[in-house]
Amino acid sequence: MNPMRLSALRESGRRTAVVGLGVAAVVGLAVSPAQAASWSSSLSGVSNGFESRRWSDNGGATNIEFTGCTSDGSVVNVTLHKDLSFQPDPYYSTASFTNCFNGTNATSSGNWGDHGSGSYYFSVNDGSSYRAWVRTLSVNY
Repeated sequence: MNPMRLSALRESGRRTAVVGLGVAAVVGLAVSPAQAASWSSSLSGVSNGFESRRWSDNGGATNIEFTGCTSDGSVVNVTLHKDLSFQPDPYYSTASFTNCFNGTNATSSGNWGDHGSGSYYFSVNDGSSYRAWVRTLSVNY
């Protein structure tokens, strides 16, 4: 076979393979299952009305966990809020975290149902004068 023709066939085969892999990658991304998102941090001496960072949620339940709590009091109250522009932010139930005070690996958690897509945050100890420290906090949504 002519070496020039063989080279052209190889180049054509390479292009077909690259296009095929590209299509497979796009199809794989389109049909992959939705993944839950999360983030972790800590708190140091936060007081009344402290607001966490915001996160964007496409809908679904939200779980917040505190591990290794200390406070001026004996409880850390956590309230979930939806961040709305140009109007008051709605808030949802408050979870009272007490178990996380039972040692550095003790965990308290709160679960909030689906409140739709949007930007969310939580506040700590609204209406209380207590400060709180949390070794590890996790937000899963």
